[in-house]
Amino acid sequence: MTKIFLVFLGGGLGAMSRYVVTTLLAGKLGNFPLGTFAANISGSFLMGLLLGIFVGRSGATSEMFRLFLAVGFLGGFTTFSSFSAETFNLIQNEQTFAAILNVVFSVAVGLTVCAVGFSLTKNF
Repeated sequence: MTKIFLVFLGGGLGAMSRYVVTTLLAGKLGNFPLGTFAANISGSFLMGLLLGIFVGRSGATSEMFRLFLAVGFLGGFTTFSSFSAETFNLIQNEQTFAAILNVVFSVAVGLTVCAVGFSLTKNF
């Protein structure tokens, strides 16, 4: 039950944080969904850091932090469903170029910053 609560608590905090980020960045680049992009990119970077920190570590404390931070918080903070809906909306509104940019940049930059975050933990 403790594990479920940690995921629940982390997810709620992550979702609230995503709402703040998307609200603060709404309309900053026209119709481009900058808030979701920023949440997904920063979340990818943080996930890389966490993967690097938790790889090879075992124990109850590591598992609790992983559940709270990686599964809960980052699961609530980053959101593929919002990314998909916003990209679909761009396509429906005939903003194909913005939709393509959103897909390409979100995936490419997300993977890149995840790898950077992971590599930064090699000195720990």
